[in-house]
Amino acid sequence: MLKIGVLSLFALVVSSLHAIHSIELNGGSELRGVIVLERPDAYYVDLGFDIISVPKEAVIGLTEVSAEGSEAVVDTPNKMLYRMSEEGGDQPIREWIGRLGEAVALVQTPTGLGSGFVINEDGYIVTNDHVIAGEHRISVTIFKDGDRELSKVTYDDVRIVATSSELDLALLKVEPTSDDPFHSVALAAASSGVFEGQTVFAIGSPLGLDRTVSEGIISVANRVISGRLYLQTTTQINPGNSGGPLFNLRGEVVGVNNMKIAAVGAEGLGFSISADVVKSFLDNRDAYAFDPRNPNTGFRYLSPPKLSPVASGHK
Repeated sequence: MLKIGVLSLFALVVSSLHAIHSIELNGGSELRGVIVLERPDAYYVDLGFDIISVPKEAVIGLTEVSAEGSEAVVDTPNKMLYRMSEEGGDQPIREWIGRLGEAVALVQTPTGLGSGFVINEDGYIVTNDHVIAGEHRISVTIFKDGDRELSKVTYDDVRIVATSSELDLALLKVEPTSDDPFHSVALAAASSGVFEGQTVFAIGSPLGLDRTVSEGIISVANRVISGRLYLQTTTQINPGNSGGPLFNLRGEVVGVNNMKIAAVGAEGLGFSISADVVKSFLDNRDAYAFDPRNPNTGFRYLSPPKLSPVASGHK
């Protein structure tokens, strides 16, 4: 009897904690249910007769439904900070340059420079952690197309929102100086696919040469280096490209340019962090929140100690 009572009480507590949500999906579909679990890539929704998994990349809106039937908008990480593009076909690179260029930024610190890209019209920018590591004075330059010429707009009021040395990713927030929204780029959905031989291109500021475009292909879609998973590409990447976007021909960011092999005789060996890793970082940005008072932020999760042969049962 005691066990049944505890279980009943537990069920009541769970029911009271989880409100009913209306979930708007890509393509105009909608479903309602109780979100019983949230993970970085999916919501688990109780429909009353079954529990289903809903990929976050398919969700474009999430609202909480009260008992009276009224709705209140609930911010979701992907809706608030990044977007994925609607269905569209491949376009030549020259068609994308003018449309994407204003969303690619030059990120500068007193000790160096790199690239970044705007993911949200409010001024959220993704770059590499190593571009801004150890720095608090950061400036971001956006290159805007005018009627007759290109203009540079530099923002010195830049805040570090989240950072991870393990993932080598950082999220910055630029405070706008006008009411004009920032141009942003979309992240590639998992359904877009990344495959060997796929044409990709980078926009960045190698050696400070802003809005430089380079083209290549995906050489390997899942190259492991030092325990990290990368996209290997023949796209030319040089110092200053770090943190910049790697696009597919749909104009979506498939990766964040990260490093290259610069050994003597080595050519066309560039590496980018997958957009799937970027989305997980953004969805879990609270875990990587930057605190200027703590020199080790974001959070660093150390590997568990290795067991000795005796303790692990081996001789």
